[in-house]
Amino acid sequence: MKSDTGVKLLIAAAALLASALSTSAVSLLPSNGLAAPENFATIEDTEARSAALFGELAKVLTHPRCVNCHPAGDRPRQGDMMRLHQPPVERGADGHGLAAMRCSSCHRETNFDPARVPGDPNWHLAPREMAWENRTASEICAQIKDPARNGGRSLEEIATHIGSDHLVGWAWQPGAGRQSAPGTQAAAGALVDAWVKSGAACPK
Repeated sequence: MKSDTGVKLLIAAAALLASALSTSAVSLLPSNGLAAPENFATIEDTEARSAALFGELAKVLTHPRCVNCHPAGDRPRQGDMMRLHQPPVERGADGHGLAAMRCSSCHRETNFDPARVPGDPNWHLAPREMAWENRTASEICAQIKDPARNGGRSLEEIATHIGSDHLVGWAWQPGAGRQSAPGTQAAAGALVDAWVKSGAACPK
C-alpha cells in the first residue's frame, strides 16, 4: 500500500513540475507579440520544445492575415472577420485570378489606404494544396513539412519564405483598418528557423 502511495506521489510531483515549467515558459510570452526561441529554452525535451516553437508560430499561420490567402476553397477571404472576398473573385489557374478579373486589377504594388485595398507586387492566393483554413496547428505543421503540400520547398526554404518573402511580410504591414499578424516577420522567421533546427516536431 505504501509503495502504491509513493508512486502516486511521484507521478503527481512530476506532473506539477511539468506544469510549472510550461507555465514558466508561457509567462515569458508577450501578450501581443511573438515569443522568441529563447523563451522556450527551459523545455529540456527537444521534441517538446520543437513542438512548442511551432505552436507559437501557429499564432501567425492561423491569423486572418495568413489564412485569408490560404483559403480552403477557390475564393479568398478578407478582413479580420475572414469574410468571403467582395467582389466575388476566384483563384484562377495560377492563383492570380481569372482572366477577366486578375488580382492585379485592383491590388497594386502597395496598399491603397483611401480605398482600403491591400497591395503587393506579387498579390495572389497560395496554391490550393497549401490551403490551411479551418485546420489545426498540428495539421498545418504536417502539411508544411510535406513538399507536395508546401510548394515543393525544403524546411530551410520554408524558413526563408516565412522570414523574408515580401508578400508574406505584408501580413505585418497590412494597411489601415487591418490587424497586423502577431510579432514581426523577423520574429516569425526566427521561430521557423529554431523549429527546423530542433527537429521540426509537430504539436499533438
